Amino acid sequence: MAKQIELRWHGRGGQGTVTAAKVLADACLSGGRYVQAFPEYGPERAGAPIRAFNRISDHVIRMYGPVLHPKVVCIADATLMDAVNVTEGAPDDAIYVVNTSKDPEAVRAKLKAKKSQKVYAVDATKIALDSFGRPLPNSSMLGAICRATGIVEMPVLLENVKKSFGKKFAQKIIDGNLNATKRGYEEVKEG
Repeated sequence: MAKQIELRWHGRGGQGTVTAAKVLADACLSGGRYVQAFPEYGPERAGAPIRAFNRISDHVIRMYGPVLHPKVVCIADATLMDAVNVTEGAPDDAIYVVNTSKDPEAVRAKLKAKKSQKVYAVDATKIALDSFGRPLPNSSMLGAICRATGIVEMPVLLENVKKSFGKKFAQKIIDGNLNATKRGYEEVKEG
């Protein structure tokens, strides 16, 4: 993997996208990497499009500006592909991880992704509903991103999901999110 990798998350307010970016940063930090995680909000209301970002590096990060050319684009709400330019600034070797029930080839066509770009699809919302009864795709997306990028080892990611959710939720919800993370890892498909 590269010495530094940048990720951009697209989601809607209330889906846990910012939390996912923070959990990924914590997991990478636990794995010995240097990290940044920060959100970019528009109108701060549930359902509004939001973006969050990660920088993960083997070395101290001295850059503090926005992520303009993300190697990984994480799309937690597929309807955003019609609303915002989710491919903006993505390089020719970008990786897209999309929460959708569609197959990766249909997503590739929708994104107009280049052959050199990788496209992954996972039904993260369905996994979340099955796992803990709420349509919050963040944990499932984390598992899918782990599989698609190898950015962090799964045991480290699971420990950080447990730690993050353990501060706020009952054990049943924590277990559901751990299950969702594992299923996201197992069920993501490449196209």
